Amino acid sequence: MSRKGSHAGTMRKGVLLAVILMFAGTTTALADDTTKFVTGTKINGVSVGGMTVEEAKIQIEGFYGREYRLSIKEKGEVTEVINGPDIGYQVVFAEGLKTVLEEQNASGRVTGPAADNTYSQKGAVSYDEGKLKEKLNSLSCISGEGIMATTNARISDWQQGVPFAILPEVQGNSVNLEKLEATVKAALNEVLPQINIEESGCYDTVTVTSMDTGLIAQRDALNRVREMEITYTLGDQSEVLKGEEICSWISGMTGEVINVRGDKTSAYIKALADKYDTVGKERAFRVTDGKARLLPGSYGQKIDQAGETAALAAIIQSGQSQKREPKYVQTVANRSNAWGGDYVEVDMAAQHVYMYKGGVLVWDSPCVTGNVSKKYTTPEGIYTLYNKETDRILRGKRQADGTYEYESHVNYWMPFNGGIGLHDANWRSRFGGDIYQTKGSHGCINLPPDKAKALYGLVYSGIPVICHY
Repeated sequence: MSRKGSHAGTMRKGVLLAVILMFAGTTTALADDTTKFVTGTKINGVSVGGMTVEEAKIQIEGFYGREYRLSIKEKGEVTEVINGPDIGYQVVFAEGLKTVLEEQNASGRVTGPAADNTYSQKGAVSYDEGKLKEKLNSLSCISGEGIMATTNARISDWQQGVPFAILPEVQGNSVNLEKLEATVKAALNEVLPQINIEESGCYDTVTVTSMDTGLIAQRDALNRVREMEITYTLGDQSEVLKGEEICSWISGMTGEVINVRGDKTSAYIKALADKYDTVGKERAFRVTDGKARLLPGSYGQKIDQAGETAALAAIIQSGQSQKREPKYVQTVANRSNAWGGDYVEVDMAAQHVYMYKGGVLVWDSPCVTGNVSKKYTTPEGIYTLYNKETDRILRGKRQADGTYEYESHVNYWMPFNGGIGLHDANWRSRFGGDIYQTKGSHGCINLPPDKAKALYGLVYSGIPVICHY
């Protein structure tokens, strides 16, 4: 073989070796710039090959700020889009990009078609909350035309003369804005390109149908209230509260419990109290001499408004008609008569006391009442006997020296108006007449001892004591 032929063969071998070396370079790179990402590097889908970490950071963050879009798939093959720039969307990367470069350098900076240089990195997401809310509210699935609200089956509102009924459920296409916002925010934080809000459960769904046993029970309970009557008996009078009125006080139900408006029940009971309470009100009393007197006083009946309001609400919730007397904080012996048939009458003009039992005069006596000249005049009014005691010492005001204005022992003490009461007065030799004008008591009703003893045996706690001139 000639040298020329030998040389040509040598050349062919060199070219072949070069090709082999070139292909070998696809798996093992020659020495290059380790401050830059290898060719073909993609982070979160953004090409950053040949860039430094800082350049890649600018590139990726800029991409999200300019190009990010979140597609929202809705019912009916409808898709709406939230553009990142419209909500001030940003993704900021910290040390993650540097970590990728360090991994590439540590693994020999492999490149070429067979190498996988794609990476995913988590950045810190931020956006304008106000702008996002505006964008969500502007979506056609929230504020567009053709939206039909999804509603559960429910009980009809009260209408005069119409029974309660179940209104059927409606399965519409309304979206729960709160759920949509949570789903969108989760997608933004994960930098997702698309969400399906139907699959994510953002559409309102029916949870209570017209066949719901609980709803049927509520309807029936409300209709029982509609048919009920509550009759309040107040002496020989009565007030009837009908279901038709009660139903207008109902504000719905919580489970099996009927919700009754407290302002309505309290207003009704207050109206009863205003009409039938007698404590503190002036009442006409026909005295023994046959004349009528208009007298105030603490004796009488007084409805327990708080207690009866609570009781009324409980009765309504039971749905059961009933007759009832209201609760009282103070009551009288006979509600058909302002003071009943038993009472003590003190006629201060005549200076005489009368005791009636069952409407019949059973005892009477002259007396001495409060000293008019010293302004101890016994006040008029209708009162209640608090209690009765024997062997009692009555004392006046305590003096500066520790003694009392007066101290009087009595055998029979029957108080009815603060410190004023009926009692024996063995220090007096006369009763009646005009003694009270200048030598009367400190306000009590003084009685002869034997008469006080007899009266003590007749009276009892709660009996009315009626004082008048």
